[in-house]
Amino acid sequence: MAGTTSDAGKTVVTTALCRALRRRGYRVAPFKAQNMSNNSMVTAEGAEIGRAQWVQAVAAGVEPEAAMNPVLLKPGSDLRSHVVVMGRPYGTLDASDFLGGRGALARAAFDAFDDLRTRYDVVVCEGAGSPAEINLRRFDYVNMGLARHGRVPTIVVGDIDRGGVFASMYGTLALLEPDDQALLCGFVVNKFRGDVGLLRPGLDSLEELTGRPVLGVLPWLGGLWLDSEDALALESRPRPDVTAPGERLRVSVVLLPRISNFTDVDALCLEPGLDVDFVHDARGLGSPDVVVLPGTRATLSDLAWLRQRGLADAITAHAARGGVVLGICGGFQMLGREVRDPDGVEGPAGACAEGLGLLDVRTDFGPDKVLRLPSGEALGVPAGGYEIHHGRVHLGADEPFLGGARRGSVFGTMWHGSLEGDAFRRAWLGEVASLVGLSIEPGQVSFAAARERRIDDLADAVEEHLDLEAIVRLVETGPPANLPVVKGSLT
Repeated sequence: MAGTTSDAGKTVVTTALCRALRRRGYRVAPFKAQNMSNNSMVTAEGAEIGRAQWVQAVAAGVEPEAAMNPVLLKPGSDLRSHVVVMGRPYGTLDASDFLGGRGALARAAFDAFDDLRTRYDVVVCEGAGSPAEINLRRFDYVNMGLARHGRVPTIVVGDIDRGGVFASMYGTLALLEPDDQALLCGFVVNKFRGDVGLLRPGLDSLEELTGRPVLGVLPWLGGLWLDSEDALALESRPRPDVTAPGERLRVSVVLLPRISNFTDVDALCLEPGLDVDFVHDARGLGSPDVVVLPGTRATLSDLAWLRQRGLADAITAHAARGGVVLGICGGFQMLGREVRDPDGVEGPAGACAEGLGLLDVRTDFGPDKVLRLPSGEALGVPAGGYEIHHGRVHLGADEPFLGGARRGSVFGTMWHGSLEGDAFRRAWLGEVASLVGLSIEPGQVSFAAARERRIDDLADAVEEHLDLEAIVRLVETGPPANLPVVKGSLT
């Protein structure tokens, strides 16, 4: 599944196809050769993969594993990414060696793909960005490089809501080399609002110009969302439809520049008794009941950003007034006394910064990464989550709390995903309401059930609006022979 652009809908369509093909009795595995995201997950085998591929495995009804996302790039700055290969730390990749340094990564990706093909009936592959990024084609192993390696029939998804979808679809095909064009088998239009009949002349023209079918038009599905790879999608998260009167808990989530594992707040967004806002500076913080400091891939630089934006002082003042603060992983580390990076894991070796001083904790970064699925009990109920971090926290006199610490209304945890546990989330929200003097009752939302409904709704949309029979034929027989080459292709 390729796209005309990033965020065209590749992830959503891939997820929906995993569930739809599973319904038809296929044993399905998702695959993304290389993902660039700070939103990741720990598998049962103790490997780190992109969160999107983890959710796609859930959609397919199979156990997530490292081979489904063999290369994960986690940006720590605009010019440097931490590299994870087959679920384990591999090193760093700078922008200057981005192209030439990818040979070993390509081999790992192709080996993982070949392995999945031997164990599953169907491997649904998601590309990255656009296959028409011709400056990257020579070293590509994610889009047409993968398609050529495995002779994978490829469908291009275009986001019509952005405008120019016909030009971008035609142009994507026209910029491909003839051997790549031979694998591009059709198009899907995504996020259409209105009467499809009005779109028909354009669809017919695209099919005539390219010699390839439009396999369907997916409507705008504004109420549906999945665990996103892109933090830009956070502020557009749909909220519960709340009509009941009564007190509400106001939550402000700080959008750190290098925010990671931001799906930690998804469960809060589903709660009908909460108003969740996302803030970038002290002015936007307002007067919430709860401030959430999420995880980050760059704790020291994001801590400096907090101070530059006036958020550090605003958060400490909020806590001094008795407001609740929740820090998760990197956000928790910022709440401590000191953060040190002696080995240069995140940046320059020897970097050190004073924390916000709200918890008696010191953090030292080390080269070894912790990847695990912890479980335990907190606030009288079972709790669990996952850990992905280089920081080693040294706890002081504060009360233990989910691998972290608590002091009064300030909570810090190293466990991502703990709020997805319904029992713990309700217990914590009840505790928060008591601390801030509100008489609210946490809802009865089941986070896991809500995710399943979203996946099923997406699969229902694919069943209704795409030519799934034609897609199944591509799965079973591969790309059709003699697809025409469109003028404008590179030779």
